[in-house]
Amino acid sequence: MKQSTIFYLTLLLVPALIPTKGWAQNPPLVYPVEHTGKHFAKPVMPEPDQLPVIRELPDALEGVASFSDWAKRRSDISHMIQHYGIGTKPSVEAQQVKAHMEEDTLVVDVTVNGQTLTLRSEIRYPKVGQPPYALMIGTSMISLPRQLFEERPIATMTFHEKQVNDYGQFGKHHERGEHPFNRLYPQLTANGAYSEWAWGLSRLIDGLQQLGPEVTKIDTQHIGVTGCSYAGKMALYCGAFDERVALTIAQEPGGGGAAAWRKSHESTEKVEDIDKTDYHWFMESQRDNFRGDSVYRLPYDQHELCAMVCPRALLLLGNPDYVWLSDRAMLPSAEATKKVWERFGIGDRMGWSIVGGHGHCQLPERQWPEVQAFIDRFLLDRPADTSNIQIAEF
Repeated sequence: MKQSTIFYLTLLLVPALIPTKGWAQNPPLVYPVEHTGKHFAKPVMPEPDQLPVIRELPDALEGVASFSDWAKRRSDISHMIQHYGIGTKPSVEAQQVKAHMEEDTLVVDVTVNGQTLTLRSEIRYPKVGQPPYALMIGTSMISLPRQLFEERPIATMTFHEKQVNDYGQFGKHHERGEHPFNRLYPQLTANGAYSEWAWGLSRLIDGLQQLGPEVTKIDTQHIGVTGCSYAGKMALYCGAFDERVALTIAQEPGGGGAAAWRKSHESTEKVEDIDKTDYHWFMESQRDNFRGDSVYRLPYDQHELCAMVCPRALLLLGNPDYVWLSDRAMLPSAEATKKVWERFGIGDRMGWSIVGGHGHCQLPERQWPEVQAFIDRFLLDRPADTSNIQIAEF
């Protein structure tokens, strides 16, 4: 039996095989499974009008006394975000996924309820280094400068989100409930796109794990995800909801990404807030239940979405020139998020860089060092100082 097959089968025994004690001093950089808290029961979800008013950002570390408590807290946050915000990201059994390579293209067939959805994505291999390679997945595309990857042994791949949910920011599209995803899950027609896109990226990672590095030439312990604008949100949700992603770089994700809904609501500027965003991305019930001052009843905020990445690595990139992105609401969210990593003594795994003077999704060279440091350390295991990346130019 191939080593990759043995590894893949052991995932069925998780979480029993994953220790939770002894990590307080050195939490892992990545996990071999999508969701380590899968075994925890879903918490009680009150009706929206029964939720308490919380004016400040909710405590992401509520009930967490040590790192061993974090898996349960993270699971609770995940359930809240799915229940009130984006809809269900369904779990998939290993036998429902079949993967193969067609030359350099990964093909993953996911079969649920007798229906099959196929994902295809070409892997572009580096011209330097030796396999297995680290991998950076771009949600919709990689908008980070190609120079950041050309001289590094990092493969790249694009997650084509329309293969899962044919809604795109531009052009014609089907409506909610009419997407390829809904052939497999007809009961989830209320879902927002971000839950479905997170599901799709996880299936690509399933395929990579199933085939193993001898087939794909990819090191699945060093996978990153990145995207910009609406795809920056996508990258954040994908990284937050899959613990096999070692590094998440959310570039200019705007409201509904890293910017706190509460803080955006309080802005005197025209920004993307819970009332004004694209509701193909979220459940329509989020707007119905939490619009206006009702946002203070939302039991979580976007800093807790970011915190779901912990203890893995997260870098947030902003651009204050574009007021709509609500970066002034992303900063307090980032500061609250970092406290989670700091609680576990790993504050150097999370940072932010909010720098203007450039176009939307056009990372300027003066921001490259922050990105290079995170890529080198968390995808390539190279020495790099990520301890004080907290830049906000307003």
